[in-house]
Amino acid sequence: MILHASRCLPDRVQVCEVGPRDGLQSEPQPVATADKIRYIELLAESGLRSIEVSSFVSPRWVPQLADHAEVLRGLRRRPGVRYVVLVPNDKGLDNALAAGADAIAVFTGATETFTRKNINQSIEESLARFARIAERAHAAGCWVRGYISCAFGCPYEGEVAPGRVVEIAARLRGLGCDEIAFGDTIGTADPVRVGELLGRLEGVIPLSAVALHLHDTYGMALVNVFAALQYGVRIFDAASGGLGGCPFAPGAAGNLATEDLLWLLERLGIETGVDLERVLAASRFIEERLGRTLPGRVLRARLSAGSCQPAAAGGTSTGAAAPACPADVQPCARS
Repeated sequence: MILHASRCLPDRVQVCEVGPRDGLQSEPQPVATADKIRYIELLAESGLRSIEVSSFVSPRWVPQLADHAEVLRGLRRRPGVRYVVLVPNDKGLDNALAAGADAIAVFTGATETFTRKNINQSIEESLARFARIAERAHAAGCWVRGYISCAFGCPYEGEVAPGRVVEIAARLRGLGCDEIAFGDTIGTADPVRVGELLGRLEGVIPLSAVALHLHDTYGMALVNVFAALQYGVRIFDAASGGLGGCPFAPGAAGNLATEDLLWLLERLGIETGVDLERVLAASRFIEERLGRTLPGRVLRARLSAGSCQPAAAGGTSTGAAAPACPADVQPCARS
């Protein structure tokens, strides 16, 4: 059995919001810089403590995020919130540091084909480059995250062997990455494969440094979250409203919606420190600016019921108490 109903769940989970970066990067129509900044600030007001705000890549590759420096400089930063930016190379790091970045993410892939199409390098070449970037970033006082895209499946090479992913993760950890995110880039993961990977990671990377970045292409993201919770994973990426998709991975659909993740965690009695109503307000705001409907299930359900606050609404939500967690999966503290 990969799922262990007798295992304890974590008592608290960190939700990392990726909507402003991974969510907006594929949008075909430009979003005003001021609207991006307001979107990020609304998310920060919800209690989220980690937000990916942009990517310091060439505007030729990701034109939607060409205003990365203006966004980072324009934010009114809230104490205790980590504002993360992606950097692909030394020039990107230089520009990010000049704009005031203190948290960065580097990214490679689990397959050679995807990595070359995504960053025009082999996996080995990318790791050599990230060693230098991580060293420079730490010297500048930055926190560093490492991404492994296509950790479960690749649009070009198919299913990915867990052992290969663990090997790359160990290399990233050895390069100084404080946290490593495993991306289900095309959304083909299932609880069995999630369990296989996490089982192999035990003893290689501490759980406190493991994050899952799940896409919901086949509607499996929340099921995979539940499987990962039973292994003690405490960090999950999500995008408000279900924004997102990878421009370099054919068939990649939206990210796991932040509201859907919060809804599940609340009902399992797991604390996040995030106000669902305020995340919904941020999703309404960016949905209006994009002029299209976002796919998040909780967002759509609340709007249909007429119980979602308008995008400009303020105030603090009280919310209903979460129901008791099933007896066989009671939350507990894990080291």
